[in-house]
Amino acid sequence: MESEFIEICRIEDLKEKVGKQFFVEDLEIAVFKVDGQIYALSNICPHQKIHLIHEGLVEDGKVYCPVHGWQFDLRNGNLANGRRGLDIYEVKVIDGNVYIRANKKQYNW
Repeated sequence: MESEFIEICRIEDLKEKVGKQFFVEDLEIAVFKVDGQIYALSNICPHQKIHLIHEGLVEDGKVYCPVHGWQFDLRNGNLANGRRGLDIYEVKVIDGNVYIRANKKQYNW
């Protein structure tokens, strides 16, 4: 089943190159606005499971984990070496409202 988009904020609630933390369903998401584009990634760094990606420095299309400096591409969540890093979430903006499609993790027990 495909997840629906969930409204999280107004676009003016986001500051340029400053992350903001959101909880959507059972997910913790870091949202960034860079040059008018909105990006949504997991807020949990895979290195040591630190929940601070939203506090990371944004530079050259990447967000840097504020704890150990791991860098993730805002477009695809990948690490600088191309390895998979952070989950990303589809974003759309309608009439100034920001929506995220947050697919819940499916467990096959």
